[in-house]
Amino acid sequence: MEWLNYHHLFYFWTVVRAGSIHQAGQELRVSAPAISTQLKQLEEQLGEKLLTRSGRRLVLTEIGRTVFSYADDIFTLGREMVDVVRNRPVGRPLRLDIGIVDVMPKIVVQALLEPALRLQQQVRIVCREASSDQLLGRLATHELDVVLSDSPVDPTLKIRAYSHLLGECGVVFVAAAKVGERYRRRFPKSLDAAPMFLPTDNTAFRRNLDFWFESNGIWPIVLGEFEDYALLQAFGETGTGVFPMPAILQNQIHRQKYLKVIGITQEVQLQFYAISAERKLQHPAVIAVRNAARHELFRVSSS
Repeated sequence: MEWLNYHHLFYFWTVVRAGSIHQAGQELRVSAPAISTQLKQLEEQLGEKLLTRSGRRLVLTEIGRTVFSYADDIFTLGREMVDVVRNRPVGRPLRLDIGIVDVMPKIVVQALLEPALRLQQQVRIVCREASSDQLLGRLATHELDVVLSDSPVDPTLKIRAYSHLLGECGVVFVAAAKVGERYRRRFPKSLDAAPMFLPTDNTAFRRNLDFWFESNGIWPIVLGEFEDYALLQAFGETGTGVFPMPAILQNQIHRQKYLKVIGITQEVQLQFYAISAERKLQHPAVIAVRNAARHELFRVSSS
């Protein structure tokens, strides 16, 4: 029986977590050439390329992601074993590996996932952010338990995955308090020629907004477009322009005195999905997320 060299695997795991061979070398107090040699020997033993270069960055190959996932479990268990031996209190948490489609508003993701952390059993969530196609590929190989997305699975994709609607909500338009009042009158017509920060056009959010703008004869002055919704909101909060937010966040907006709600429309509906590899959700934390979304988060926003 051929045994895996766990020393080599530990170096590989450290390099991926640190982000580079140089950073891993500083953490391990080992020279970069020595680490490179260990990585090469691991790849030779496994017969697979684990890392490839993209410019100056090291990027995991597909098999590299799988090996890293196993290594993460192995060394996490190792730390727990040491804790047990040394009589430290250990309650092994339930692990939830989540894929977050990179265009999802992060503040919505946080609201969706918060119920998983309220379970009686401790839950450890591991979030991976990437494009929908990349995450669905990892879901198909069972590297992820669930993917959170703003759109259902494309039926033309040759992948076995099921979309579970978590909920839907309208859109609220927001601006800094010092400029928001001028746009509240005659809403939504007041948005015509208004300076605005918007999501990029590769999102369902933006596509729905553009259709609504055109249907209502609204032509905003687009100051910026953002894939990262947190960055979009940061620009909007400067007071330069108006920006849209999912209506489920309306209560949070009202608590922030520096922001003003201009108006809300239910004609633009944003949908959020949990995508799983199985027809019926099975992971306890994912079930908690779904139930809270349907019965608390989105029910409240629509009332």
